[in-house]
Amino acid sequence: MALVNMKDMLVHAHRNGYAVGAFDLVSLDFLQGILDGAERCEAPVILSLAESHFEYFDFEIIMPAVEAAARRANVPVAIHLDHGASLESAIAGIRLGCNGVMVDASTQPFEDNVNYTRRIVDMAHGCGVPVEGELGYVAGVEGEDAERHPGEVIYTSVEEASEYVERSGVDFLAVSIGTVHGRMRGEPQLDIERLGRINQALGIPLVIHGGTGLSDAQFTALIENGVTKINYYTALSDAAARRIRANADADSGCGYTGLVKGAAAAIQEEVERCIRLWGSAGRAEAVLAEAAPWQEVEHVIVYNTEGADAQQVDELMAIGRDTLGQIPGVRRVFTGHALAEDAKYRHCWVVRFAHAEVVDSYRHHPDHQAYADTHFRPVAGDRISIDFEDAG
Repeated sequence: MALVNMKDMLVHAHRNGYAVGAFDLVSLDFLQGILDGAERCEAPVILSLAESHFEYFDFEIIMPAVEAAARRANVPVAIHLDHGASLESAIAGIRLGCNGVMVDASTQPFEDNVNYTRRIVDMAHGCGVPVEGELGYVAGVEGEDAERHPGEVIYTSVEEASEYVERSGVDFLAVSIGTVHGRMRGEPQLDIERLGRINQALGIPLVIHGGTGLSDAQFTALIENGVTKINYYTALSDAAARRIRANADADSGCGYTGLVKGAAAAIQEEVERCIRLWGSAGRAEAVLAEAAPWQEVEHVIVYNTEGADAQQVDELMAIGRDTLGQIPGVRRVFTGHALAEDAKYRHCWVVRFAHAEVVDSYRHHPDHQAYADTHFRPVAGDRISIDFEDAG
């Protein structure tokens, strides 16, 4: 299992002076290309899924494949929700398997950004999930990201960054120092001096959105001044598109599989180039030694009921599945009846938590307490409850 705690991964990178690639994916070709590139370089990697790309894929359907691929990989992997639109987006992302989240409130006034981000942090930290915040605004200049990130660049100030991190409690900060989403027009002018002062003031992993189009020297300067996570998509998309156009030129009558043949390899090549440039190649073993594995917890209850008939027990379970399944950090709620009629306990709950931290946040969540006090405990006095972590 190579799915690891994302904060541990980025803290290692920050302490050792390199950056981890957070590569946005929009299809299985991207998933394969990104992981193949990371494995060839023996590098940690972040699989990033941006809510602004959800029109290209069904988030709920693709996430099981992303999670399975991450757990199968032989390098450290984290799964990140990028540019989430709301608190509900972050909750859904964690439920589906993300172990890092970013909800972008950077377009809001400073106070609103702080307060809204704090809500995300309180929820996510209760699930053991680190949070990326953004201060300043990284606009889109060319390509599809220009439509998703309209407006002008707003630079991050050192003073506001310090206050924002202290009050919001974010684990990582995305800063605006001159990059843009999408393709650059002309030579990018980065305010490295500003970045250095932010890094000195904060001392936490910094994030750059809009990595496409920067020079090797600019990437080096970013990393030397605290950038630890680099979001990267447009160049991967362009590499895949070039391969598809070449396939079409070579055989105008080819079908879908002929058109996309080699797209994953083209993505892999660009991923490898970035990983080697950003200094994360060869770091996998060290990160695996220090980063905690990302482990789910199974909250198991076996019980008997008193004073409730079969229909009432089924209704009790149905209400519980609906109610408890919405609590942050809960990934799945299973309810069942014993097959053997002489079983010591006749019924069960198996509630899957995203992380051990959810044990406490779930126990104290008002929806859980209300359901347990009103529906469950009055009829299920004879019960055993145990939390299990994966021994594999």
